[in-house]
Amino acid sequence: MKEIVIVGAGPSGIMAAIRAAEVRQNRVTLIDRNPGIGKKLFITGKGRCNLTSSKDISEFFENIPRNREFLYSALYTFTNMDVMDFFIKRGLKLKVERGDRVFPESDKSSDVIEVLKRQLEASGVKMMLSTKVEGIDVEGGRILALETSRGRISGDSFIFATGGASYFGTGSDGMVLGLIEKLGHSIAPLKPSLIPLVCSEPFVKDLQGLSLRNVRFTLRDDKKVLYEDFGELLFTHFGISGPIVLSSSAYYHGSKAKGIIDLKPALDKNELDARILRDFSKNINRDFRNSLDELLPSKLIPVIVALSGIDPIKKVHSVTKEERRVLTDLLKGLTVTVTGTKSLNEAIITRGGVDTREIEPATMKSRKVENLYFAGEMIDVDALTGGFNLQIAFSTGYLAGSNA
Repeated sequence: MKEIVIVGAGPSGIMAAIRAAEVRQNRVTLIDRNPGIGKKLFITGKGRCNLTSSKDISEFFENIPRNREFLYSALYTFTNMDVMDFFIKRGLKLKVERGDRVFPESDKSSDVIEVLKRQLEASGVKMMLSTKVEGIDVEGGRILALETSRGRISGDSFIFATGGASYFGTGSDGMVLGLIEKLGHSIAPLKPSLIPLVCSEPFVKDLQGLSLRNVRFTLRDDKKVLYEDFGELLFTHFGISGPIVLSSSAYYHGSKAKGIIDLKPALDKNELDARILRDFSKNINRDFRNSLDELLPSKLIPVIVALSGIDPIKKVHSVTKEERRVLTDLLKGLTVTVTGTKSLNEAIITRGGVDTREIEPATMKSRKVENLYFAGEMIDVDALTGGFNLQIAFSTGYLAGSNA
């Protein structure tokens, strides 16, 4: 029987604690600076908690932009089906929504946390909440104990699962990564990922609150396409957000880029021109500004009219072929200039963290410190939206708990 000490009561730390307690009935202590467990888990998926994806596990790797090879052992050892089975066996009903996203049937993240809390109690895990790690005592390449706000805690193995540095209020402020760096580990710079993009065009503010479904979004720099996908996009007072934009931010390098929105991806330019001509024929004596009601959301019409350069009060029967070409180009490629992202504190996840080359992928064990293991977002891995990041947290936590 070993003393396993786990720091961080988010999804990866909780799963690590549950798994570690199962293995040879280890004595497990779970430490968190918050007064309760799963604080960040509570707000994921807008409070609904997108647990995982129902896609085949082999498809997960397409949704992991960086260091995907590092996760093969973790994701194949504790798969998305294992995660779903874990919760179903403990009484949580699940459902699968558009995009293969798996949610609790109740749409309540609190129900997910309650299942985890009950299992921690059933597994005999000792909880030390409202406890902050302030130092790590190392000797001879091993951790002897942690210095905490509630005294010294010793153990045989230590798992760190303290998250990244997004949503500071949940406790994941990156402070522990500074302690890990002092142990000799390399830390990839922390950057925001899955975050809204800031745009310079004044018209985005006019479109604030407008949600567009079934559009194609392309993010590109001067040289190449960085990301392209089809789905939902939201205009905000500072730029753009929504699932496809959040995922695109994982590929954004921090320099100026272009966001190109295809408002009618189901139609090519010739088909779109024919559709516009049909609408014009129905409104032959209308002003141009009043002729796009069936084609576009009302909030978008004044912006498109202004950007097209076509006289708003020109009768549609007088709109020229060249003017229609400009209009179709605009509808197939509404372009915004991306100048940055919102702050790291507003990111859904953090890009960066402990260098994966310094962690054994089959065990999550540190290659620098003999009895140290890692799990979750503090490792330099991140994925797109759709439940992939939580799956990584559960899988790496399970692997760390199995081997610590």
